[in-house]
Amino acid sequence: MTIHNFEELIAAAQKQEAKRVVAINGVDEYTLEALEDAVSLGFVKPIVTGDREKIESTCSRLGIDLSNYEIIHTTSMSEATQKAVELINGNKADILMKGMISTDKFMLALLKKEFNLVPAKGTLTHISVMKNPNYHKMLVFTDAAVIPYPDLKQKLLMTNYLICTAKSMGIDEPKVAVIAPTEQIIISIQSCMDGATLAKMSEHGQIEGGMVDGPMALDVAINSDAARLKGFTSPVAGDADCLLFPNIDAANVFYKTNSKLAKAEMSGIIAGAKVPVVVSSRGDSRKTKLNSMALASLIS
Repeated sequence: MTIHNFEELIAAAQKQEAKRVVAINGVDEYTLEALEDAVSLGFVKPIVTGDREKIESTCSRLGIDLSNYEIIHTTSMSEATQKAVELINGNKADILMKGMISTDKFMLALLKKEFNLVPAKGTLTHISVMKNPNYHKMLVFTDAAVIPYPDLKQKLLMTNYLICTAKSMGIDEPKVAVIAPTEQIIISIQSCMDGATLAKMSEHGQIEGGMVDGPMALDVAINSDAARLKGFTSPVAGDADCLLFPNIDAANVFYKTNSKLAKAEMSGIIAGAKVPVVVSSRGDSRKTKLNSMALASLIS
């Protein structure tokens, strides 16, 4: 069944066995509130590493029942990280979550070779799922947070992550638009050349599970009238399920414009690691954090 909104996504997560989420140094209100929302809906079993006294104090202030939580006491940030990684590598946790740890240190931990969280030659990328009231279905897009300027090889991997995420939401053959400033193949614009290459690879069966077309301007990808007026014919045009942005600048602006000005509902995870990773920003709403955990649970 195709998922059309976040209520259906959360309901799908609830139908599965509750996933074990380990939060690194989850001593703060921000992390524990986000976990509690998912716990109350029954699709998460929380594990928290960090100082037990701080965790208990924060939970007491928030009125959180600790009987639902497994706390692993640690005395330092490095120990909190190490314990969480051990749980992932020991198949004792299904999802990794960033707690009170800087994003830089968190990403370094993900990429640390000895932690073995990212496969050899693997690529981490940020995947967002959005429901904008002005678009007729959910949109999956990348990369708004991790890879600044992806090369063609990275874009190929990112395209596969987009397809896999969309398929987990019940979309049989996701339509992926490779975003560029224009539909013209302009040699001097790298995003146009990459879009044309990925489209040709899809046409030749080198990208499986979805339909990829590009290069494609954003208006053509998501608006059928724009596609018709420009004379651009493609099954993807005006009906894209997934958007592959050329760089972090474009994707990040798209994310924030939709969430802040268009009041779109959002979610986001990091894909490419051994397990899905939840790295919500403090600027994200409480609902966005819940949506992100539901998305991670669904694809775990």
